[in-house]
Amino acid sequence: MDRTQQTDAASAPDAPRPDTVSHTDTAGQPFDFDVTIVGAGPVGLALAGWLARRSATRALSVALIDAREPEDAVSDPRAIAVSHGSRMILEPLRWPADATAIQRIHVSQRGHFGRTLIEHAEHGLPALGYVLRYGSVVHALAEAVRATSVHWFKSTTAQPPVQENDGVTLRIENSHVTRTLRTRVLVSAEGGLFHEQQARAGGSRDYGQTALVGTVTVSAPRPHVAWERFTSQGPIALLPLGGVRGADYALVWCCAPEEAARRAELSDDAFLHELGVAFGERMGQFTQIKGRAAFPLGLNSVDALVKGRVVAVGNAAQTLHPVAGQGLNLGLRDAHALTDALSQFGATPLALAAFAQRRALDRRLTIGATDTLARLFTVDLPALGTLRGLALAALEFVPPVKSALARQMMFGQRR
Repeated sequence: MDRTQQTDAASAPDAPRPDTVSHTDTAGQPFDFDVTIVGAGPVGLALAGWLARRSATRALSVALIDAREPEDAVSDPRAIAVSHGSRMILEPLRWPADATAIQRIHVSQRGHFGRTLIEHAEHGLPALGYVLRYGSVVHALAEAVRATSVHWFKSTTAQPPVQENDGVTLRIENSHVTRTLRTRVLVSAEGGLFHEQQARAGGSRDYGQTALVGTVTVSAPRPHVAWERFTSQGPIALLPLGGVRGADYALVWCCAPEEAARRAELSDDAFLHELGVAFGERMGQFTQIKGRAAFPLGLNSVDALVKGRVVAVGNAAQTLHPVAGQGLNLGLRDAHALTDALSQFGATPLALAAFAQRRALDRRLTIGATDTLARLFTVDLPALGTLRGLALAALEFVPPVKSALARQMMFGQRR
């Protein structure tokens, strides 16, 4: 799941906005940085780390701005799912030691036949993906950034940017100082949760679902197996977290808002009983739940990743339904492609145009697939349930199609 790819700086814009553009003539005035990143969640940290590592080939001065201290996230227990493709691009920075591998994904729907299995061995990979604690991945990436020349403004907020002819002006402040920065390129890498955002021009949809999350323990664990079980109200995802006997799983249970509110008031035993009824007995009984929380679900995306010299990545660019766990992985692919373009062309409009063109197809396919899954599997019609079951079963008999879907989930579209 990617549900925890939430950024922490509270004051900067969640996406480029045309109304922040001016045409001040600032030619000849010095720049403080080539690239300034607002938001030090996983995507912002990874982008800063990648840019710093590429400085040997094209020197770029990089600033990172965040409203919190990185240590604030170390104890955050939330779980995030990272594809094998994302591990490949993150590993040169730093990879958390406590990652739990996903070697099989089991997809089914409640009350209907049909299921499909995706196995790591089918793709010649050590794993399809990995489950990480949010605090662990932020800590690892923060350590990688600390070892670079990135100028990190901590406990610092940023005001909406003003675009100029050749760059962007940004006002920042903390408890000690208020100052104005000039940067050639500004990257917004924060966006928050769906219900905290304004509707964006690329598309906004309230799914009428709330995600109940937490960590559950089961009596008969299936180590390294991730589960996606579709119900009439939304999917239930269980992601392996390890623990004693491999019995701990990260839960994301999507359901109608009124049901989520009711279940939030249940005792742990009553909650686990209802979860067992919805999920089934594939892993025995649910015996414990910790860290229960809830948040509304929706789609919210910008129409373009680049506007002038302002770029959106991560949740600033798109907030997705957690089904199939694609939000964070898409954001990381965007940030990595932006690193490639800036390293090749410098902090120039040419780099931003190349980046936007390169990312268009992958972004369109991933957002479209996630949106379709989120809506298609919640229409509770018997005939449609049968068709969905046939589609899941058919994937087992058409390996090229199943392989293509799995590759899209793990690596996206590369151009």
